Amino acid sequence: MNINKRFILSFVAPFMILISAIGFIFRDNSRKIFYLPMGLMGISIILEKDVRRKLDRKNILKKIKSYQKAK
Repeated sequence: MNINKRFILSFVAPFMILISAIGFIFRDNSRKIFYLPMGLMGISIILEKDVRRKLDRKNILKKIKSYQKAK
C-alpha cells in the first residue's frame, strides 16, 4: 500500500503543537522554554497553510471571473 507523503505531513504541525503543550505542562520550570519554539513552529505552519489556501482560492476566483467576462 502506497501512503501519500502529504497525508502524513499534514499531521506533523498538530503533532508538534500537542508535544509542545504536553512538554510545557509537565516539565520543570527550567526546561519549559525548550518546548516553546516547537509549538510556535507548528502554529506558524498551520497559519501559513491557511493564508496560502485563501490566496489560492482568491486567485482561482479571479481567473474564473476573467474568463466569464471574456465571453
